[in-house]
Parts: sequence; structure tokens; C-alpha cells
Amino acid sequence: MKLDDDIHNYYEHLVLEHITELKLPLASDEDYVADLCCLALNQLPPRYIRYEVDMSFYLAQSERQQMEMNTQDAVNKAIQFLDKKDNK
Repeated sequence: MKLDDDIHNYYEHLVLEHITELKLPLASDEDYVADLCCLALNQLPPRYIRYEVDMSFYLAQSERQQMEMNTQDAVNKAIQFLDKKDNK
């Protein structure tokens, strides 16, 4: 078993999904998006999984919605931080 291939943080998927919805990769450079991901993920608790289906099957809808709201909040705070830093 190779841990970096078999185990990942489910919030990584949610953060990338939300950033894609905002169309930020199209409007920003790779360094900005990478910094944004790191800042957002550092605000969220880790939820390690092996398979995406594990979260789909075992996660209650209300918990999934809460995770999505937490993700949106973390991404928004990270955007504000990066934009404030860039404007100084």
C-alpha cells in the first residue's frame, strides 16, 4: 500500500470542486490557485478516505451540506486574504 495514492483528504475534492464552480482557475494563475487551496484546506478539519464512494454512501445529507458550507466559507476567506495581500 502506498499511502499517498490510497488515502486522501475528502475536503481536497470539495475545495477543488468549489474553486471550479467559481471559475477561478480560468481567471487566476496556478500559484494563486495553489495558495488558495492551501489556505482553504488549512481552515478545514481533515476527513481522510480511501474511496469517494465511502463518503457518498456513509455521509448523511445534512453532514454533506455542512461540509460544503464550511468549504465555501474557507475558500471565501482565503480569497479575501489573498486579494488583501495583493492590494498592499
